[in-house]
Amino acid sequence: MLFLLFAVAASARVMDKLAAVPKGWQKVAAALPSDPISLRVALQQQQSGALEQAVLEMSTPGHPNYGMHMTRDEVRAYTAPSEHATSAVTRWLREYGIEPSVDNDWISFTTTAGKAGGLLNTTFAWYRFEGGGGPKLRTLSYRVPDDVAAHIDLVQPTTRFGQLGAQKSNIFEMHPAKSEDTINTVATKTSQSSSSLSAEAVECGTTITPACLKSFYNINYTASASAENKVAFASYLEEYARYTDLATFQDRFLPQAKGQNFSVELVNGGLNDQASRSDSGEANLDLQYIIGISHPIPILEYSTAGRGPLVPTQDQPRQPGSNEPYLEWLTYMLAQPDSALPQTISTSYGEEEQSIPREYALKTCNMFMQLGARGVSVIFASGDSGPGGSCVRNTDNSTFFEPTYPAGCPWVTAVGATTGTKPEKAVSFSSGGFSIFHARPAYQEAAVTPYLASINSTYSAYFNRSGRGIPDVAALGQNFAVIDRGQLMLLAGTSASAPVFAGIVALLNAARRTQGQAPLGFLNPWLYNNTAAFNDISTGYGAGCYANKDLRTMRIRWNATAGWDPVTGLGSPRFEKLLEAAAPGVPNA
Repeated sequence: MLFLLFAVAASARVMDKLAAVPKGWQKVAAALPSDPISLRVALQQQQSGALEQAVLEMSTPGHPNYGMHMTRDEVRAYTAPSEHATSAVTRWLREYGIEPSVDNDWISFTTTAGKAGGLLNTTFAWYRFEGGGGPKLRTLSYRVPDDVAAHIDLVQPTTRFGQLGAQKSNIFEMHPAKSEDTINTVATKTSQSSSSLSAEAVECGTTITPACLKSFYNINYTASASAENKVAFASYLEEYARYTDLATFQDRFLPQAKGQNFSVELVNGGLNDQASRSDSGEANLDLQYIIGISHPIPILEYSTAGRGPLVPTQDQPRQPGSNEPYLEWLTYMLAQPDSALPQTISTSYGEEEQSIPREYALKTCNMFMQLGARGVSVIFASGDSGPGGSCVRNTDNSTFFEPTYPAGCPWVTAVGATTGTKPEKAVSFSSGGFSIFHARPAYQEAAVTPYLASINSTYSAYFNRSGRGIPDVAALGQNFAVIDRGQLMLLAGTSASAPVFAGIVALLNAARRTQGQAPLGFLNPWLYNNTAAFNDISTGYGAGCYANKDLRTMRIRWNATAGWDPVTGLGSPRFEKLLEAAAPGVPNA
């Protein structure tokens, strides 16, 4: 028996292994052999490198292939695994009595914790995050046989202990306006601007509204309401944008958009619960400021489920549930027909990059790239913890800054936050830094290298100097007026900045359509080729690491400087310059 166990262990490759239960998590119960579990196997793609090169070519201005995006089937031809890989992995699963479902480079199946443990040479247990949420069925390591390991990128959710969160500032959060006078003052100014004053006449005071943003960033272009134009945002954590709140917001701050509504698509069992008693501030913020900038472009919300039960019992904490919202959402999106995809998608959620298994980060980043290949601009908030929170590296408990995921993926556009208008400056909560998983892409070299040279060896022990720089751009992100459950709230965070920038990109894509041009798709090479279209933010900073006792006397911060910096990226948008670069000759009117 011992010889057989040794033989099994020797012939199985460790795919991922955690040294300990990640910080903030606690084991609450061993899994029962009969507990159900759903898993996904990512198969290795035959032409992943060729796809990366193709996406860079179609996204780089001046290249002969610029704007030549792919169809769904063309992308799937690049991502398809070999027939041998598919047959080897499905045969392995069937040996354990598991009947898999194959979809190109993904194999999905549902089994029991007992069978999954035998399949992956591991033991599953239930874990709970101290910040809330239901228990998750996870393990600290898993192995697969050598004869199938060469065909597999990952099996998840197994070792993924990440905790998805909306990117709202921990400093300001969302709070009610102080009085009805604030509502009346802001509403009156905004209503006047939309009916009798030019956009340039509206100043940004202590409260940010759509009229203020359009004035400050010089956005005068009005797009077509054609259904061929579409902008979307992703909602998670049981947050639902509310129809009544949108109507109230339009009445008070956006009268020119009265009557425009939004559509909802449900993903992975997501809901559109308009009677929910839970917070809806994030979803309402995304909706109200995308529509505030991009009206009348049609807008879509993807409501995606993806957490365990919120109220488990003491006797039965273990209930099945999907805990991989990005995988579920990305799988859904990539399966959509080409005509159904929006040209622009904004997401204001994320988590610590180090909380994500490297294999998972790389695979989902590849999926974001596939959206770019199909002409979709994918935009993420950069986060709200400056250089980091505790600034402790999970692997060895040493001091290290904490970049965010998915903002660290080089195939998405990460948006930081600014504050003020006289002048506009970096806001202290805006996250940035350098990815621990992704190398700095070539499109960033000319912008990021001078910044690294300027700081010399400062903080050199605490970040990856060769990593992808975060963020790419920035926009205002403090004191946004949002209607939530009928009440005026003020919200701060890169959660606000991302939908603003998404609304701008939606306008640019709509302008390109009037000229018969393709949508911008994957944005970053184009952005870094048009640095003059941004206001360079050179004051302010992003601060953090307050919980790290070894750094308390150092005042840890990334400073905003001339050129790119890891707080505001290239800077905030100059819409008239962006419009001229995206759609030359289309008037900003």
